[in-house]
Amino acid sequence: MKIIINAKPLSKKLFAPYGDVIETNETNSFIINRGTTKRFHDLAEIDFAQNDGKPIINLFRSQPRKLPIVITMMERHLLGSQLFFPIGGLPYLVVVAEAKNLITPEDLNVFTATGIQGVNYHRGVWHHPLLVLQPNTDFLVIDRGSAQNDLEEVSFLSNKNHWVINF
Repeated sequence: MKIIINAKPLSKKLFAPYGDVIETNETNSFIINRGTTKRFHDLAEIDFAQNDGKPIINLFRSQPRKLPIVITMMERHLLGSQLFFPIGGLPYLVVVAEAKNLITPEDLNVFTATGIQGVNYHRGVWHHPLLVLQPNTDFLVIDRGSAQNDLEEVSFLSNKNHWVINF
């Protein structure tokens, strides 16, 4: 049986249970550098200090998945947040579920992000790896670095149903 998950436009209000939406607006900006730069300030709650973590900055280059997009797994990080901000203005999809111990595909929520919106997943929030719509879509990623592995995955492969994203 194929179950369709309908995507909703990404907004701060709808995404709040899962993390922060990073976008520029006038309420969080001010002028710096003698009037030559607008600073968009304090855009996300970065969480990395648990268990001797440190902030790391990465660039990810992602490729689109074959359509239709079928959700077979999710992942989470229990020790820190994870921020993704697109470089290049290309839209992408965000799949999340609440930070609880057991999730099923029925718990999934899907959002369409514009190419000028980023997301910061709060610690423990389940999310799908990047789902881009165009080849070579780049992201700036701020993550928690540590010698300790901080990745947990859940697989839906044993389930006879298919969860397909509709966007």
